[in-house]
Amino acid sequence: MHQRGTLATLPFTVRWLLLIVLAGIASVSMSVIGLPGGQFIGPMLMAIVLALNGISLTIPRSWFNLGQGAIGIMIAQAITFAVLATLANYWLAMLILTFLTLLMSFPVGILNVRYGGMPGSTAAYGTTPGAASVMVAMAEDNGGDPRVVAAMQYIRVVCVVLTGAIAAHYLRSADVAPSSAIDGTPQQPLHIAITIVLLVAGSAIGRRLLPGGALLGPVLLAAPLHLAGWVAIDLPTPLVSVAYAVIGCYAGLRFDRETLLYVLRAIPLMVISALLLILLCALSAALMLHIMGTDYLSLYLASSPGGLDSMTIIAMDTHANVGIVASLQILRLFAVVFIGPWMATQIAKFAKPGSAGS
Repeated sequence: MHQRGTLATLPFTVRWLLLIVLAGIASVSMSVIGLPGGQFIGPMLMAIVLALNGISLTIPRSWFNLGQGAIGIMIAQAITFAVLATLANYWLAMLILTFLTLLMSFPVGILNVRYGGMPGSTAAYGTTPGAASVMVAMAEDNGGDPRVVAAMQYIRVVCVVLTGAIAAHYLRSADVAPSSAIDGTPQQPLHIAITIVLLVAGSAIGRRLLPGGALLGPVLLAAPLHLAGWVAIDLPTPLVSVAYAVIGCYAGLRFDRETLLYVLRAIPLMVISALLLILLCALSAALMLHIMGTDYLSLYLASSPGGLDSMTIIAMDTHANVGIVASLQILRLFAVVFIGPWMATQIAKFAKPGSAGS
């Protein structure tokens, strides 16, 4: 069913120009109305609309990796000795919160497998809360359908990002101390150059060594240097905006018609299960509030079953405790990578007979 009357009939250059212009307008509009993470959400929503109208564009994986690397650099800048002291003091509580998030995803995954009408392993990886790109890769390696997993993961990302942004808008308050992500010191060309080198090198090295390494690599490379005072991390604001937009468009453009039609029957259940998981995670954050001794917004974003990049973006925009948000999301990412295959196997056992291979 091809693209007669769709945006795919436009010249390639015009389609790219259309995406860039509309994503830019959406980014600015979202920022003007004060929506947290607007520079990410706006381009993502616009890319979804364009993808469903047949624009037939794909953000190169290398751009997406560099966009994630930019977020990793910002996370590294947000990690201070004060944040490390908090992590050291509450490491057990953080492990418990990570365990609760994974535990709560289990019945939600079973619900989706049992009534979503999809192959067991595919639905299992689609509902497991981890970095979406990592879950897609793991599904591909373990017999799942990566197209469907991508759709399921990014539908949940949309739900998480939108509800997280709305919650952040109402939960943030003037008495929440600004994070250390970006300070007001003048930008210097040498610092900018060093930061970009760390971004590119960390992303390239991380991709070869770690799941989710495009984002985690710059964190692990730049954070120790930043803490030791050997480098001053300095990422220009326009570059941050471009990184947000690239990640948003990469996610949004994956919502092609073919994939959405393939999972159309299960979309209502996927949305309901995503919202249910978000609610359960919000309740777990409330349980940990007094133990952790931080603000609820930071714990809400830290426990949300969205991606590390999107939750960090919202945390930075709302002056939540970026160190706690990033640390908990990273901890869960590693937990999912290690126990994800086992979780998927267990969840897949609840698939209806005959759905495992269809």
